[in-house]
Amino acid sequence: MLSVESSATTASAALTQDDKVIKFKMVNDGKTHSEVLMPLIEYVMQGYTCQNLNAIAISTGPGSFTGVRIGVATVKGIAFANSIGCIGISTLEAIAHNFTDTNTVICAAMDARRNQFYTALFLSENGKIKRLSPDSALEYTKIEEQLSLLGGAQVIIAGDGAEKLSCLINVKGAGLAPKEKRFQNALGVARASAGRPVVDPVSLVPIYLRPSSAERNIRLKK
Repeated sequence: MLSVESSATTASAALTQDDKVIKFKMVNDGKTHSEVLMPLIEYVMQGYTCQNLNAIAISTGPGSFTGVRIGVATVKGIAFANSIGCIGISTLEAIAHNFTDTNTVICAAMDARRNQFYTALFLSENGKIKRLSPDSALEYTKIEEQLSLLGGAQVIIAGDGAEKLSCLINVKGAGLAPKEKRFQNALGVARASAGRPVVDPVSLVPIYLRPSSAERNIRLKK
């Protein structure tokens, strides 16, 4: 399976077979996702063709509006051209799947700006990830309230907004994820897609959680 992640400043692609990682690469070189995503996919697919794929998995958001849109459009194009099904994965759930080797609560957090974070809570237990809350766009005070209700349970804060969030909240038992496991990536997308239904690429759509700045400006003008 080919997996792709492009919801923030980094972009990554992975080729996997069941639990085996065949090839993986992540970049964060300042270039736009429209420049780097196809070369990343071509790199991990070296020696393989799309006929070797049973599906293409992609993080459908939340995240950067542009990054999510480019990732979804790229995967849809490849899938349509090669008659391959797709699997859409929440970016926040992909983050949580970086921690399948732990027994803890994961607070996935992405910087949504405007004093908000895209966030969701997950429980990692015995190699499985269980969702505890829906994907939401919340102010840090609301996230602090959610975590306080856990009664001091160990919480790992992960995602590209984790460092910012951890500086804003004060919750017993909550700590910042190590940098090598903190960020969303295509391997997390691959793990999260296990057992998920494969859909026609026409059904694959971005999940933004809130309107873009352009949409908000249009509404304000109206």
